Amino acid sequence: MSTTARVMTVYGTRPEAIKVAPIIRALEDSPLLESTTVVTGQHREMLDQVNEIFGIVPDHDLDVFAHGQGLNTLMAKVFERLDPVLERERPDALIVQGDTSTVAGASIAAFYRQIPVVHVEAGLRSGNIHSPFPEEANRKLTSQVTTLHLAPTPTSKQNLLREAIDESTVVVTGNTVIDALFHTVEQGLPITDPRLADLVAREAPLLLVTSHRRENWGGAMEGVGRALRHLAEAFPDVTTVLPAHRNPIVREAVLPHLEGLDNVVVTEPLAYGEFTRVMAASTVVLTDSGGVQEEAPSLGKPVLVMRENTERPEAVDAGTVRLIGTDQQRIIDEVTSLFTNEAAYAEMANAVNPYGDGRAAARSIAALEHLLVGGERLPDFEG
Repeated sequence: MSTTARVMTVYGTRPEAIKVAPIIRALEDSPLLESTTVVTGQHREMLDQVNEIFGIVPDHDLDVFAHGQGLNTLMAKVFERLDPVLERERPDALIVQGDTSTVAGASIAAFYRQIPVVHVEAGLRSGNIHSPFPEEANRKLTSQVTTLHLAPTPTSKQNLLREAIDESTVVVTGNTVIDALFHTVEQGLPITDPRLADLVAREAPLLLVTSHRRENWGGAMEGVGRALRHLAEAFPDVTTVLPAHRNPIVREAVLPHLEGLDNVVVTEPLAYGEFTRVMAASTVVLTDSGGVQEEAPSLGKPVLVMRENTERPEAVDAGTVRLIGTDQQRIIDEVTSLFTNEAAYAEMANAVNPYGDGRAAARSIAALEHLLVGGERLPDFEG
């Protein structure tokens, strides 16, 4: 084998950027691997914010973002604009993370060029190909063309083995989101919104809400908006903080229900550093996000997930995450219970870390070196 290998990392959204950032930083420190970074720009401004926090300057920017474009248009752009970069750079392996359209498109493009695919956060499964949509299909498709599966937990590894994936190609690393979270929290980045800075400084009771999941668009998200209004009126001493997703479908469903409420703070999407500080200061987290399900439990925050299923069951099993769906009354009842029942709150507010120990990037780099230049793997993360 060669003494060095060229590794290309392709990512396009803020969640991907957060989770590949520790790996990119570790790649740059490896004497055995040469790093090239490619962003698709599937999320534009939010992606750039994360790159800045971690000091990453991409080598290539495919700039695929356009307002209102469909998934097929997005995928077509990824194929068309990534392929010349693959031909020119000729990497020895290509890293993707998670389950976005960037991941599926880049993985298949690399496979067509016979470039080994390394899938970070491999093996997550909800069991329903339509939920989350299109993420469940994207990650299953990616698994079919992956050479090295970097599974975050033993549960994820077992999901892959049930699909007849060769066990020798699976490494349990822990989730790099914990590496990123620890790094970011240590920096103590400032909160630029004075409303949020004041709430955090006063240690005011906070309900942090994030909602954007595509399968919840429409009536379900309207119900989320109505539930939030009811809760704000029922708990005047609790401030609801909603970093509003930029998608107009999301905003039009939720925001009209929150008008005129003094204890609701609606912001633009927060920079990652600010978001982690607000999350650390929150009392309860209400979300349909995948990444938040992993981050908030490690900060000891009860998480209510507005989905019918999850590909991240570990924190559900640990008791810090609860699936509640999107029924308006169920949301009201579950949040109310946590704000009024001390025993119910204490049962969920336990800082457990089933997703990682902050060393996922180190395990990932060792697995890459083993694959490409014959280095030694580290012991698997045991959860």
